[in-house]
Order: sequence, then C-alpha cells, then structure tokens
Amino acid sequence: MDGPIGQLVLNQPRSLNPLSATCLQELIEAAAWFSARPEVKAVVVSGAGRAFCAGADLSTFGDTGLGAGTATESGTDEITGRRSARESADLGRLMVEAIERMEAVTIAAVHGHCVGGGVLLAAACDLRLAAESTRWIIPEVDIGIPLAWGGIPRLVREIGPAATRDLVITCRPFTSTEALSLGLLNEVVDDDQLTTRVGELAELVASKSALTLKATLHAVDAAAEALVPTGGCWSDADALLSATNDPESREVAARYLRDRSRG
Repeated sequence: MDGPIGQLVLNQPRSLNPLSATCLQELIEAAAWFSARPEVKAVVVSGAGRAFCAGADLSTFGDTGLGAGTATESGTDEITGRRSARESADLGRLMVEAIERMEAVTIAAVHGHCVGGGVLLAAACDLRLAAESTRWIIPEVDIGIPLAWGGIPRLVREIGPAATRDLVITCRPFTSTEALSLGLLNEVVDDDQLTTRVGELAELVASKSALTLKATLHAVDAAAEALVPTGGCWSDADALLSATNDPESREVAARYLRDRSRG
C-alpha cells in the first residue's frame, strides 16, 4: 500500500492466476482488509506475470465439475476440504460481491488473458482499463456449466442483454477494443502504458475527497442494483451443482478438457 492507494495482485503467475477456492477466499479477505482502512481511496486490482486471470482452476475440473475450489500452484487447496460442495460453488459470488462492496474505488488493470471468472472480477471493479492486446473470453458454457457468480445480471447491466447472450452462449474470444465499445471497459491503452496510465488514474482518484468518493460509489451501486438486481444470484451455486450431475453437461466438460489437452 502506498498512502491512499492500495494494490491487490493475483499472484500465481506460473499458472496465469487461476481463481481457486483459496484465491477466492483471499480476495474476500483482502476486500474486507482494505475497507477497514478509511485512508485508502483507490485500490488497483491486477495480475502478476503474463495474464490478469485465467479464470477457474481446471486442474481437477474433471473430478469436481466446478473448476473452483481445486488445486492451486502448490497442488492443494486446504479450504475445499473444510467446505461443503455448495459453499465452494458459492465462493465466487461472495468474492464478486466483496470486491463490489469495497469502500475504496477499485481500478482493474487487465492484461494478457482475462478468462471467465476473471472477467467477472474485472466487472466488479468500479473502473476498468486494459492493455490493447488483452484477450477476453467467457468459456463457461463450453465447459458445461452456466455462468454463475452473479455474472449474468452484472454483464447485462454493463453491456446489455444482446451482447451478454452473444459472449456467454458462443464463448467466442473478444478484444479489448470490442470490450470498450460494449461498455465493459473505460479505456484501452498501449500495452507498455498500462501501468503508467493506471497509476495516473489512481493518483487522480486519491486526490479527491474520501467522503464524496464513497457517496458517489454508493449512489451508483444503488442505481445499478435498482436497474438490474443481483439478489437472486444466491441460487447460482445450485445451478452449478446441477450441471455437475447432468450427463450431457459432464460430457461437454469432458470434451472441452480433451480438446485443451490436445491443444
């Protein structure tokens, strides 16, 4: 932390910063830690290494069908063993809500790849900047699971229902330029300028009154929630669990994993 500016970094660069259960829990705790420090006005959310976030950790996906709460870089995830299947499936929603509720202005700095849950992590931030070469994809339907974690209503209110259907159903990659045109991003910058530009924006935010920043965030969040409510997202975990018991969904998942291993 540098005075009023905090840094929240996904730091498993060798595996492109997957969202395991451990990582999700740590993000929830980090959000609470920053919110307990009123001197922090801006928090930059970024990923170490070559990518912002590779989405769910698929290393044991074939066993769980969820892709969350699985192995981390060290090979184990102690949190999973202490949670029910539904609690593990619900961790992503709790993470997104924790980031969204942070008292500081959150600034996503996206580069490399931004996949699945990583897109939702970025969408949960208040301001979003991305490098021009960033590759985006929401592959959940190809993996045989619905997009959960409150992703559908949040995308609908950011980019609209038509674009949400397109990106979620087709699972096609899209560029930062398209993400900007859809309204998912505030700005696209040259790759070598992302860190500098994000730093400038964080400094600008930090120069403003903490009271007015919080009042603005709360007002915008309330308006967004009134526009497209997310209260029903509690049941997303049940949809995820249903997909793990659906034969066709599991076959789709198995095919996806086979194609990845060949490719």
